[in-house]
Amino acid sequence: MTPDLLARLRADTPASAQAVHLDNAGASLMPGPVWQALTSALETERDLGGYEAEAALVGPLAAFHERIAALLRAEPDEIAWVENATRAWHMAVYGLPLTEGDEVIVHVSEYTSNWLALLHLVRTRGIRLVPVPSDGTGQVDAEALERAITARTRLIALTHVPTQGGLVNPAAEVGRIARAHGVVYVLDACQSAGQLDLDVGAIGCDILSGTGRKFLRGPRGSGFLYVSRPLAETMHPPLIDLHAATLIDADSYCLAPGARRFENFESFQAGRVALGAAAAYALEIGMPAIEARIVALAADLRARLAEVPGVTLHDLGARKCGIVTFACAGRSAGAVRAALKARGIIVSVSSLALLDFRARGITALVRASPHAFNSEDEIAELAEAVARL
Repeated sequence: MTPDLLARLRADTPASAQAVHLDNAGASLMPGPVWQALTSALETERDLGGYEAEAALVGPLAAFHERIAALLRAEPDEIAWVENATRAWHMAVYGLPLTEGDEVIVHVSEYTSNWLALLHLVRTRGIRLVPVPSDGTGQVDAEALERAITARTRLIALTHVPTQGGLVNPAAEVGRIARAHGVVYVLDACQSAGQLDLDVGAIGCDILSGTGRKFLRGPRGSGFLYVSRPLAETMHPPLIDLHAATLIDADSYCLAPGARRFENFESFQAGRVALGAAAAYALEIGMPAIEARIVALAADLRARLAEVPGVTLHDLGARKCGIVTFACAGRSAGAVRAALKARGIIVSVSSLALLDFRARGITALVRASPHAFNSEDEIAELAEAVARL
């Protein structure tokens, strides 16, 4: 990343001067242009009311679909505004015609909310979960996944970047397998959108869900859903309203075309405007440059922490991203987080990955996740603070 781009990122993130913010996998800091888009839209709603504000914001609202589509290299009609990544994933997966005996392939790194939803479908629809193992690096074993496919396999579910570590699952390799076997493929990109340069065509996924509040640097309570055009036209959402469908008469209706059938009439308009602005901001800076800087900062942090006695790194995968997880001997993850916060360094605790952590004998880990706006000095400051603990 050029010095000019880095200077712009830091200038657009004034709060970064008040603390070393390294919790971007949980809730990243909004850049100035995104905050301005959000507050301007809210002011418009305050001054005009909801309906008139929607009419006044028709341009930025429409731009949301175009900007998220550009971020994913998709088409605007394949994008839906959804209030968060989990709900986006739910709307799509529950909209698939999964019935008793259908098989869903899943990896232990799957996000817990997604796994819970799949267990709910086990109970309510009688589907069958088929867990596949990790390979020697800890990522999903693509060869084992392909061997697990049978005539009853209807869905492959994968989390691109798990919340509990730096692992980047081989999403494109899984996409190649899914296409070869004609199986629907859903990718959770909650932690990769805004961090990694994404291309749904190259990945080969049919469905992708993402959030605004993490690496994309949008507001909380914002998310998006990608559903490929051919698949969307065959799907029936689990919930519809007068935005997702049109009432024809007392006995019939027709669904909105494409991914818009997964949207709701009543939604957070200002959040949609701001998430569109966040996508535009990321595209303007350049996702390849953002990805390269995040990965480099995380690698620097891992190297520094590896030299600290009593610190154990826990990131898996042949390819690693901007999430760094570690433990300090003799201190709980919560205690480390509190001690670092007292020194003006913000990190988080990862503790919700029950199945993955249980298999690895882990209860909780400290999670640091630099963004492109962080500096090398801040990475060094974190490592030094951990060493002083």
